[in-house]
Amino acid sequence: MKVDLFDFHLPEELIAQIPLENREASRLMVLNKENGNVAHEPSFRSILQYVQAGDCLVLNDTRVLPARLFGMKEDTGAKVEVLLLKQEEGDVWETLVKPAKRVKKGTIITFGDGRLKAVCVEEKEHGGRMLEFQYEGIFYEVLEGLGEMPLPPYIKEQLDDQERYQTVFARERGSAAAPTAGLHFTEELLEEMRTKGVHIAFITLHVGLGTFRPVNVDNIEEHDMHAEFYQMTEETANELNTVRENGGRIITVGTTSTRTLETIVSEHGMFKEASGWTNIFIYPGYTFKAIDGMLTNFHLPKSTLIMLVSALAGRDNVIHAYEEAVKEKYRFFSFGDAMLIL
Repeated sequence: MKVDLFDFHLPEELIAQIPLENREASRLMVLNKENGNVAHEPSFRSILQYVQAGDCLVLNDTRVLPARLFGMKEDTGAKVEVLLLKQEEGDVWETLVKPAKRVKKGTIITFGDGRLKAVCVEEKEHGGRMLEFQYEGIFYEVLEGLGEMPLPPYIKEQLDDQERYQTVFARERGSAAAPTAGLHFTEELLEEMRTKGVHIAFITLHVGLGTFRPVNVDNIEEHDMHAEFYQMTEETANELNTVRENGGRIITVGTTSTRTLETIVSEHGMFKEASGWTNIFIYPGYTFKAIDGMLTNFHLPKSTLIMLVSALAGRDNVIHAYEEAVKEKYRFFSFGDAMLIL
């Protein structure tokens, strides 16, 4: 299947650069996955009209690390930017370093007047470096004081309030990017859903930077997906099984929740407690076993994310809906508007 099938014209000005002041103020497009019909809702709160008692919303409770650090080489004072990717063992992290040529094995980098230091213990390809950090106290507390949010490369504006790149239910530290479909929810809206009888369940998938990696092959079947860590508790698994047994719909919030459930679900559509790494790549032709619907944002052309959405709602339906979104000037990607697929 050719990657060009998932291309569409996206004016750059439609890529949202900053979040709206009110999380619920985003617009909502509702796409019928069976016939491709589209409805336009002026406010995200309208989602209350489309979910019903007995349904279950599944949200990703991962929390984004302020993983971008700015430091300097201890010996020369040369500036270095470090992006944390994955904790390996103890205080050793896999990172991306810019400019990488300045950081060789043994190089010491200092951050924040020496509150945090890192020693390069291994050089990897494409700017990758294994760094061992030195600090006093608790690493994540030091990081919160020194680090910045690793916003995607297509967002050029600075983020005044770093919490706006976190969901209101974020609690499990470990992501390099936010599960952005969840950014539209407030505590009040979630409570209204519970009052209506909608189940709210949580899984964890730590989003990696591979989310933004372009598909550089002509045939999408040849694309290698990045692996990401996921976790589902016994409580969530039991809740999902109960919802399914009672005839309720399972609606995932975001592609991350979708990939997690489709990784864990059994052939018979049942769930169990699980954790591990997934590199599942979902594109048209895939048969969904875990979900009945999905809430997601509007994604970039030729991305693995629009391929996943097309697998659920049909490529023609999705491309038509995206062309409609461009025409109606919806806001795209991380800080953009939402699409509900049912």
